[in-house]
Amino acid sequence: MNLKDMTRDRLADYVAAQLAHFFPDGQPGLSGLVSQDIDETLDRLSVCINAVALWREAEFDYLHSSQYCTFLYYLSNTAWRNRQDKTFCTKLFLLNKALNGFDCFYDNQLPDKFFIGHSVGIVLARNSFANYLVLYQNSTIGRHGADVPQLGEGVVLYPNTAIIGKCRVAGHTVLSQGSALINADSPGNCYVFGSGSGLAFKPLKRPVIGDYFRL
Repeated sequence: MNLKDMTRDRLADYVAAQLAHFFPDGQPGLSGLVSQDIDETLDRLSVCINAVALWREAEFDYLHSSQYCTFLYYLSNTAWRNRQDKTFCTKLFLLNKALNGFDCFYDNQLPDKFFIGHSVGIVLARNSFANYLVLYQNSTIGRHGADVPQLGEGVVLYPNTAIIGKCRVAGHTVLSQGSALINADSPGNCYVFGSGSGLAFKPLKRPVIGDYFRL
């Protein structure tokens, strides 16, 4: 994968400099810590970028905020899977939250192929997510007590939407702006409008995820 205006080693130093700036606790060897997982992270990122129809294939731009947000998530998750370094992974999680407003913990299992439209205000509870997930600003996927939503492939959350609690959201469910599923199911292949007693479903007329992904 081409790193636009960047090299692999400079990228590791860049992330380390950001971590040192936001968390000036004097932790040594940050570039080395980033370097341990950066190759695997870039491999995972490449799969995601190549799947997104709106992005140039095989190119990562560190100044593209949605791509960089995705990169930081994969870096934190990869480092956690490989070493369970809680301090380092927490710093990466908090860096992503500070830079992009993306609240997704490092042990969250985002899929190989997902798309962030605008990251600001996205909140994701610990969960495992299926491919072709689309997230826009101020969207939330959260738990209610012990209940966590179950999502199929191709779920789209437009701005200011929520899926919370005991929900079975079948594939190709598209939440229209401002709608919410709270302890409610979706039949899939549908648009969701409203919330609560005003919840309504309308069938999809076309595969919306085709707007976002190379299928």
